[in-house]
Amino acid sequence: MSGTGPVEAGEGTRAHGLPPPPPGPPGRLARHRRTVLATAATLAVLAGGGHLYAGRPEPRPDTPPPYPSQAVDLVYLDPVATPRTATAGPGFSFAVALSVRSGPSVTVTRLGQPYAGLSVTSSPAAPFQTKPHSVRRITVTLRVTECDKAPRNPGVPFLDVTLRNTRAIQVHSFILGPRYAQHLSEALQVACGNRIP
Repeated sequence: MSGTGPVEAGEGTRAHGLPPPPPGPPGRLARHRRTVLATAATLAVLAGGGHLYAGRPEPRPDTPPPYPSQAVDLVYLDPVATPRTATAGPGFSFAVALSVRSGPSVTVTRLGQPYAGLSVTSSPAAPFQTKPHSVRRITVTLRVTECDKAPRNPGVPFLDVTLRNTRAIQVHSFILGPRYAQHLSEALQVACGNRIP
């Protein structure tokens, strides 16, 4: 006989020192039991791992920035000289301070007011941006376009400001307080010739 490779054990032989397998059905039962136990152990490990994976703490999502109206203050300061133009009607100019308390920069994309008889312009002209933790001075000019549609005595006048940041675009109405209401009322009475002595 010639050839290479390991010698294989013949039928009915066994390795030295190992007990002989049980004969017949008990041997098959023992092998089956070992297979069932190994499978059950594997399943238990997988189930435990799955339970640990499912019960792990969820990563905290990044906190979104605040809505722009929640991050901005607009405060009435004082009346200022109204620039005269040849084509525009009489007007009332005033300064406001816009401050961004937190979050990303906020852009003012538009300023408006609720009365049909008035127009609004600003310096700087919209759109303009204000950085967080800073204050921007804005000069707002209201001009009378139609006295019939202008308010005679605005009780609680407000300024509509469209704000935008990385989270949202919002239109927010800012009530500028009693000093603003008084100054605006006086300016409108002068502009439309209705000053009460």
